[in-house]
Amino acid sequence: MSADTHLHVTAPRTAQTRLPWWALVLPAAAFVVLFVLMVSPAAADSVSADSASHALEVLRNVLGGLLSS
Repeated sequence: MSADTHLHVTAPRTAQTRLPWWALVLPAAAFVVLFVLMVSPAAADSVSADSASHALEVLRNVLGGLLSS
């Protein structure tokens, strides 16, 4: 009785990864913000509490709209 000598080799499966949109946008936005602060550090001093709170409110509205959809 002879043994089966044929090997059944299957092609390796490739893992497909899909990044969410924020995995690319957040690092890019952080880079831009840090680059702007590095180029003109005087701009960091000119940010008032009112404009910072407005920016946070806009960010909260945008993220709230994205998470609710």
